[in-house]
Amino acid sequence: MNKNDLISAVADASGLSKSDASSAIEGVFDTITSALSGGDEVRLVGFGTFSVAKRKASTGRNPRTGEPMTIKASNQPKFKAGKGLKDAVN
Repeated sequence: MNKNDLISAVADASGLSKSDASSAIEGVFDTITSALSGGDEVRLVGFGTFSVAKRKASTGRNPRTGEPMTIKASNQPKFKAGKGLKDAVN
């Protein structure tokens, strides 16, 4: 399922127009993104938790040359599925 399929499914399920459903979905994505950017986590009970994981700097090897290189520290978005979502999938 891609974003357009999701918009169509939400529009059908909620009775909204596709443009209203698109605005709602974009709003949800933007809100989650801004919360994670600010260092917060987003908990949706029964669905899951969006959070930010901090990766430390590390040393790796360039696959082409084999030379050691430094990998910078970074923040990675993370999603942990909740019990309701896990039960629905299994």
